[in-house]
Amino acid sequence: MAGARVARLAALLLGLVCSGGLWAADKVAQAPADYPGWHDAPLPDGPIGAAIAQGRRILSNAPKYAKAYSGNGLTCTNCHLDGGRTPAAAPWVGIWGVFPEYRARNAQVNTLQDRINDCFERSLNGKRMPNDAPEMTAILTYMQWLSREVPTGESVKERGFLRFKAPEAPSAERGAPLYAEHCTSCHGKNGAGRGTLGTADFVPPLWGDKAFNIGAGMARLTNAAAFIKAKMPLGKGGSLDDQAAFDIAAYVIKQPRPDFARKKEDWPQGGKPPDARY
Repeated sequence: MAGARVARLAALLLGLVCSGGLWAADKVAQAPADYPGWHDAPLPDGPIGAAIAQGRRILSNAPKYAKAYSGNGLTCTNCHLDGGRTPAAAPWVGIWGVFPEYRARNAQVNTLQDRINDCFERSLNGKRMPNDAPEMTAILTYMQWLSREVPTGESVKERGFLRFKAPEAPSAERGAPLYAEHCTSCHGKNGAGRGTLGTADFVPPLWGDKAFNIGAGMARLTNAAAFIKAKMPLGKGGSLDDQAAFDIAAYVIKQPRPDFARKKEDWPQGGKPPDARY
């Protein structure tokens, strides 16, 4: 019996090493609870159901349904995959109950409305919307619906992105041929993506005028590497090793993209992360 236990333990350790070490172990340990928001479900009848549906439409195609506040060729669900219902891709399941939340980037206690506007200004390179805007109300209603049955104040497992470290210093030079091998078939050699947002063949731009600006979370090396490792190439998440994910991320975030006009206001009390673009 002791020998069998040792063999099972050895097999488990070998599996963790072969599948990416601490990142894979962390992923196994943080399997999400099976809250309703992870799954498709009929919407409530009446105005609430209509608001949920509109919120989902806005987040899936902000340039069309929130045109006044969107400034590039991206939408929210390009990163928050499957309508914000994908673990380790910054899901919105449970997000309703964890705000207000202190954020060092502006050294303030932020509401969920603040956090949503942060993404519109940075990831969508657009503008803040008023807290009482119909678009904001619809987005909040959708996020609350996704968060049903999640205890207030509880962060769901795999909220945000899974963290891991590069075995070696990330290299954009190594990342360039890796990008060409794994990414150009969808995002293109020039990082411009393809297709039209809202159509089946759409692939989001990674750099250039229609991409996220330098103030976006995805412009940080650790965030980009975590997303690439967990979810890219699309449908083949986890197929890249840790170093390749960091090297591709280093190459992508180095490319030209829009500036963020208020970047000097960030981290007023210090604590700026070393991988910030500015």
